Amino acid sequence: MFGKKEMPELYTSWGEDLKRESLLHMDDPSYKVLCEYPRPQMVRDNYEILNGWWNYAFRPEKCEDPLGIEDWDGKILVPFSPESLLSGVNRVLQPNERLWYEREFDVKLQEGKRLLLHFGAVDQVCEVFLNGVKVGEHEGGYLPFTIDTKNTLKEHNVFRLKVRDMTDKCELSRGKQMLSHKGMFYTPQSGIWQTVWSEWVPDTYIENVVIIPHYDDRKVEFTIKIAGNENREIFEEIAVPDDEFIPWTTENPHLYTRKITYGNDEVEVYYAMRCFTMERDKKGILRLCLNHKAIFMDGVLDQGYWPEGLMTPPSDEAFIYDIEQMKKTGFNMIRKHIKIEPMRWYYHCDRLGMIVWQDMVNGGGPYNALKVTYIPTVFTKLQTKIRDNRYMYFARTDRMAKKNWTIECKNTVLHLLSVPCIALWTPFNEGWGQFDALKITKMIRETDNTRLIDHASGWVDQGGGDVRSIHNYFDVFSLEGKKDDKRAIVYSEYGGFACLVKEHSAPRKIYGYRLYDSPRSLQKAYVKLKEDLFKLVPDGLCAGVFTQVSDIEDEINGVLTYDRKVNKLLIETEEEPEDELLEEAEGTENTAPDKTE
Repeated sequence: MFGKKEMPELYTSWGEDLKRESLLHMDDPSYKVLCEYPRPQMVRDNYEILNGWWNYAFRPEKCEDPLGIEDWDGKILVPFSPESLLSGVNRVLQPNERLWYEREFDVKLQEGKRLLLHFGAVDQVCEVFLNGVKVGEHEGGYLPFTIDTKNTLKEHNVFRLKVRDMTDKCELSRGKQMLSHKGMFYTPQSGIWQTVWSEWVPDTYIENVVIIPHYDDRKVEFTIKIAGNENREIFEEIAVPDDEFIPWTTENPHLYTRKITYGNDEVEVYYAMRCFTMERDKKGILRLCLNHKAIFMDGVLDQGYWPEGLMTPPSDEAFIYDIEQMKKTGFNMIRKHIKIEPMRWYYHCDRLGMIVWQDMVNGGGPYNALKVTYIPTVFTKLQTKIRDNRYMYFARTDRMAKKNWTIECKNTVLHLLSVPCIALWTPFNEGWGQFDALKITKMIRETDNTRLIDHASGWVDQGGGDVRSIHNYFDVFSLEGKKDDKRAIVYSEYGGFACLVKEHSAPRKIYGYRLYDSPRSLQKAYVKLKEDLFKLVPDGLCAGVFTQVSDIEDEINGVLTYDRKVNKLLIETEEEPEDELLEEAEGTENTAPDKTE
């Protein structure tokens, strides 16, 4: 069949449980999955999760009539994309196709109230129809949006969604997805991939609450946006008494809760008292600080992929497991790599005490590997010489696409502005779709002046932002020639140590930077690598980001196996004779200088 994607049969333990349970309920319209409240920082109690078995159909792109589909292709388990195993579909949406969804639901109409339909994320472009009427549309596959159903809602409703996804055949943000996926690029996904839910609110309701802690002043600033019959913003500032002031730290991630009421609406929010700054130590060296105390941010790169759900986790517990395992392994920071997670992931980082560096999702035209990968990797001195206003060099010639990405970047910051754990924004990674990084940095700073910025992670450094950001997978660790009097120094990616644990990952072809034949040999190499890294801390190194949380498809350089059943760095292993250790591969495809993150 055209568009068929053969996925390896690999599941986490949570995925195995969900697969068994969901197949037993395919004919049950009331069956729901991923039922946790999707927005922990603004909670109401009058909601319904709409995840479950929906109708789906792949159709030619010219199929326009939302009521014209009578013969559906089958059932899809929302919010899992059709490309994933848990969806029950296992088929890639092609650029010349459209994916249609249908779900029926009944409600009891409530006078003086309106029903909001919330979509966590739909990849890439969608149109929403309710009872045959188009009620909204959205472009961009990683941010949430909401549809007000007030004028079209009935007691019995037919809800349909039409999705277009060009993946890497257009300039929209795509992250690590690629139609011809291999190596460090992964299976594309399309359609609904985060929770769909409805929520009853009064005709005048609280649409959003932005929370900014002012750590030094012992105050918290609230901006409350009112929508519906009224449209206004309310500003409120409260003081935190000294006897109630508890700083948020990685060891004691204290969260405050507060109820906010306006008219007939009430929401519960949470926040934390903390600040992220860059300050000089006694030797005059710039340091990254949490609550004005220097902290080495010992991080790990997190792509956020799952074998059975792709970008969608099989359960809330799976989120928690990854974060707790990274803390147990010794990391205090996660770099969320060119992906925006559901809000529950950030909530768990907030409550568990995990610092987050948040990437923007990359877009643009097809990247020239020679220009943006080979040359900067081999000729490191050129990394600071290339100007990112050479738009053709970076496949960024489309003016409207750049404008749209800039808006999406700002909306990402606004979407996550109140999240306590986020310490740093990264707009661009390794030149992928990079343009005007200094202007983008200024825009981010004007939107949020409470966090740090890595304006160009890896290379194509324009001299901006708060950190001098280095990727190093092949060279000896050194700060020689890299010190910057105005920016802190970080290794924003390093490691990439590959180790295949059979039966727990499913690469079609092994991909990694340095290859080890067992967890034991990997552990020894990792300990030595961290020792070398920490030797640079006295001279100014402020952070390191090890690649990566888990194996993903062809990549086997994770701390965890793809099925999350083995932590390679913590599993107890027997001592092995030195002569049995696999020598690090040299001069092979797995160690070529283009294999960067």
